[in-house]
Amino acid sequence: MSVTKGQTLSHYRLVEKIGEGGMGVVWRAEDTVLNRTVAIKVLPADVALDEERRQMFLDEARLAASVSHARIVQVHELGREGDLDFIVMEYVDGQPLSRILQHRPLPPDKVADWGLQVAQGLARAHRQGLIHRDLKPANILVTSEDDLKIVDFGLATLFSKSDTATGSLAPTRSEAAAGQAATAISGTLPYMSPEQVRGEELDTRSDIFSFGSVLYEMTTGQRPFAGARPADVAQEILKSQPTPVHKLVPKIPLDLHRMIEKALSQRAADRYQHVDDLAVDLKRLARELESGSSPSYQDLNEETGPSIAVLPFANMSADEDQEYFCEGLAEEIINALTKIQGLRVASRMSAFQFDATAGDSREIGQKLGVRSLLEGSVRKAGDRLRITAQLINVADGYHLWSERYDRELKDVFAIQDEIAQAIARALQVMLSEKEKRAISKAPTANVQAYDYYLRGRSFFYRVQRTGMEIAREMFSRAIGCDPNYALAYAGIADCCSWLFMYFDSNRVNLEQALDASRNALELDSELAEAHAARALAMMLQEQYEEAEREFEEAVRLNPRLYEAYYFYARACFVQGRFEKAVQLFEEACRVNPADYQSRFLLANALEGLGDIPRALAAYREGLRLAEQRLELNPDDVRALYFGAHGLVRLGDPEKGRKWVGRALSLDPGPPGMDSQ
Repeated sequence: MSVTKGQTLSHYRLVEKIGEGGMGVVWRAEDTVLNRTVAIKVLPADVALDEERRQMFLDEARLAASVSHARIVQVHELGREGDLDFIVMEYVDGQPLSRILQHRPLPPDKVADWGLQVAQGLARAHRQGLIHRDLKPANILVTSEDDLKIVDFGLATLFSKSDTATGSLAPTRSEAAAGQAATAISGTLPYMSPEQVRGEELDTRSDIFSFGSVLYEMTTGQRPFAGARPADVAQEILKSQPTPVHKLVPKIPLDLHRMIEKALSQRAADRYQHVDDLAVDLKRLARELESGSSPSYQDLNEETGPSIAVLPFANMSADEDQEYFCEGLAEEIINALTKIQGLRVASRMSAFQFDATAGDSREIGQKLGVRSLLEGSVRKAGDRLRITAQLINVADGYHLWSERYDRELKDVFAIQDEIAQAIARALQVMLSEKEKRAISKAPTANVQAYDYYLRGRSFFYRVQRTGMEIAREMFSRAIGCDPNYALAYAGIADCCSWLFMYFDSNRVNLEQALDASRNALELDSELAEAHAARALAMMLQEQYEEAEREFEEAVRLNPRLYEAYYFYARACFVQGRFEKAVQLFEEACRVNPADYQSRFLLANALEGLGDIPRALAAYREGLRLAEQRLELNPDDVRALYFGAHGLVRLGDPEKGRKWVGRALSLDPGPPGMDSQ
């Protein structure tokens, strides 16, 4: 039985044919009972004779009806008239995204807005245990009000909702009837994921790849994978990376460029693991584009100037105990370079994950997102130093500058100054007189005090009680050598504050933190670290207004001082000022992208605001960074405790308990972390 215009199916009068595909003809129709316009998809007569394909049609209706969301076309009814099966759906007065594109790119703000809407609908489907498997521009409708709706769940498949990232497909009744396994190859080839092309088991990350293809086409006006024949397209998907988006759209927002690249990763493990995370990124991009604060790929790589990461210097000394000196020297160079306004410098935590032997310089530089690397080595023997340094261009691996310094130990500050100035010249950064004074300012004139200070910093970074106590002793010895060493006083204040927070809430520790930070400020009122140390102590004293003034001053003096943002955010959190805490934790993440702690605490603050999707995304990113940290530093107890907390919040308490067990086996003392 065929259908014609004006025909009535049940109480629906067919008005106009608006679409046609292999699994049905779509009509605009009038609901004569409720007096509304609907869309009706009618199973073609030839398909109806094939019971297997008919069952697939019916399953489409049931699957689509199981999901209710503003960004998904709603199914109202599954009907039958005589030997005709039909699906009654919400009517969308719009047109397919494919018709709007037609090889024309959309502006970035439109990509962010429309992409976010699609991500929200797709996220709901995934949470309901549904994989679309045929996401493409033709299956996305756009209304005249710029509202988007996902349609056509004809290939959708249910999967286990116990893990929406890795749950495997559970064959629907239609697949079983059709003799198809969950690995059946179905979908629209140019938008398929590699695993879909190979006919492998799928999960929600396959939809994320397809969504990445849609975002690519929205941004560039081109499909990421093309070929003269289907086999050529399949090979492109399986073997090739698409043309980088920035080569087609040079002014693409940097974050959008990264989102698309991540979504289109060949390996599912390298993509977004949940579409909620991509939705969070798209929402943030939309805000940044609206405020004009989103840098473009071209801005970062061509217009904003040079960038650098300083790797820990290799220890070439006979004494293996000189690692602290080598790392301390590299850290001091980082601190000097951060005072140069025209130079973007990777944080210590980011850079110190690698060393010169960890891989190809170009690969390390690309991972750190910088255009140049500084590598070096130190040989220390008695009061003699041999320091070598090489500045490497990440793009081609060639040296931009190199030098060897054979000096006495007392010249170490002059060497640091010379290296920083040489880097500025090599990268063609003009230094102001103020910047020259800042990078040449020695923290102390006493080399022995400096040595003790570097030892103290090495122990401080271990974030364990014993390490904190040793660090405090080293800083005290530094002050014994130089009573005017402001940085050492700030170091003592920080040690005492950490001991008070995590290990020993004895009032004596807090009083020492207050005294030491006061001394640091009296010695150097322009030292950002001193203001941050004072602010932390005042925060623990619950004198929040004074703490806030000190944090603000620390940030003013050094906008790249991670500790100022981190503890300022915590001060706001304990006062219930969640919005401010979120803003500051995000700044801490920006200044130190490798830091897992700020991500986890950002998640806590977002929970305080009730923004659960963003909180879960922050937990997942924090867990990724903690795992990355543990790969290189397996004994990082703090990463284990933070990660355990994140695992529990993400619904994996069993793995969380295992992480706590690992932490306790490494350090059976108090954990030294909290979840706020």
